[in-house]
Amino acid sequence: MIDLFEIIGLVAAVLTTSAYVPQAVKTWRTKSAGNLSLTMYIAMFVGIVLWLIYGIYLESLAMILANSVTAILTFIIIVFKLRYK
Repeated sequence: MIDLFEIIGLVAAVLTTSAYVPQAVKTWRTKSAGNLSLTMYIAMFVGIVLWLIYGIYLESLAMILANSVTAILTFIIIVFKLRYK
């Protein structure tokens, strides 16, 4: 059974991960990424991957799910940034 703190973690994961969706969608639709900081997104991507590794180590479902999805979204934004300079 999932405990209260795991539920809190899952809710936090949904909220923080979903924050990347509007940026990814907007960049894809407008084909414009000129105002995005490549350095920031690369640093975020590396940090997210490290959090994912840590979450796997802890066997935390919330951390694994959130950081997996966020890493994918962040990577997509980086690809858009490089493609739509």
